[in-house]
Amino acid sequence: MHPARSFWQAYEPLHAIGYFHPAFREDMASRGLTGGWNDYFAARSAPLGEVPPAVVTALFFGFAPARVERALPKVWGRITPDVAITSRLETASRVLEPAVTVVDRGDLERAVDALESAADHAAYDGRALGAAWASVPRPDDLLSRLWLVTAVLREHRGDGHVLACVHAGLTGLDASVTHVGTGVTGRDIVQGSRGWTDEEWEASLDGLRSRGLVVTDGETLTDDGHALRERVEDDTDRLASSPLATLGDDAETVAATLRTVARDVVDRGWVGMPNPMGLPRP
Repeated sequence: MHPARSFWQAYEPLHAIGYFHPAFREDMASRGLTGGWNDYFAARSAPLGEVPPAVVTALFFGFAPARVERALPKVWGRITPDVAITSRLETASRVLEPAVTVVDRGDLERAVDALESAADHAAYDGRALGAAWASVPRPDDLLSRLWLVTAVLREHRGDGHVLACVHAGLTGLDASVTHVGTGVTGRDIVQGSRGWTDEEWEASLDGLRSRGLVVTDGETLTDDGHALRERVEDDTDRLASSPLATLGDDAETVAATLRTVARDVVDRGWVGMPNPMGLPRP
């Protein structure tokens, strides 16, 4: 496995609690915003400010425009972007507190310091969502800092993934369909969470079949389809490598600390398995 992909698997569960743990939705509701998808789009896009739905659709890439448009811009009449960010950071600190007891606090502090340095030296060219999260002022609280820097790193990687998919000739929907076609996650999970209709999904399948990427009598990838997805993932890993270069010899020590906490997070049931990201237990 490419080191950048292994590194992603170590930190992604720590960030993903923001989308799976009920405490995040409850805190947003206490601040005036209810509704799971309202919460999701407000929280994830907040550093961008009150941008039009088309911008969020483009940057999030895999979501049906109709799903985004049902949430944005109406959420900004109920909560501000700054409040949404504050909610995420404060809730993350509360949620992560019991999970981080599985590692030495000093090791965790050193890991967070190293990750922030890596984020500071990452390349953000063409990475609008990663750059937006990198612009969020760092809080003083250690666990809020931990969650924030994982947000920066995962959106940095995600932006690179979008670039790789577009380069490969995949739309956001095509990327979702081929992701399912690899077998790492299911259509019901991805289609349901991303909001695509059956008609839209089938139209993408037909287009991918015409390109020889999906088998004619099903939804799995052909050899050419698997080769294309491998190129996409390889490009994603390559584009996500700049933070690792900054970590240098400390990379594995930092990853080991993150991996230990991430396993605890997954084992507590705070991140679903399987999931739309295709993320395994570290």
